[in-house]
Amino acid sequence: MSRVCELSGKGPMSGNNVSHANNKTRRRFLPNLNDITLISDVLGRSFKLRISASALRTVDHRGGLDAFLDKSRDEELSAKALKIKRDIAKARDAGTEAAVV
Repeated sequence: MSRVCELSGKGPMSGNNVSHANNKTRRRFLPNLNDITLISDVLGRSFKLRISASALRTVDHRGGLDAFLDKSRDEELSAKALKIKRDIAKARDAGTEAAVV
């Protein structure tokens, strides 16, 4: 399982441990990933995603999974999240066409 957020694309960063004697050794800074179940209002179902804590706060701030995916760029999203975004767009299009007819 890769250590990359499925919504924001955050991954591990590298840096140095610096001791009191100023010795430097390489280390990795891992993102704070959590297994979360998010619910789509348009599709009416839930999705299990592995996302970072900061992405979860952004999802809450933007008003849910559907609004977050509408505003996010496709390059940042994982394949699973991109499929959810397309399904939401299809469901919205089908809903607006039914309302027009």
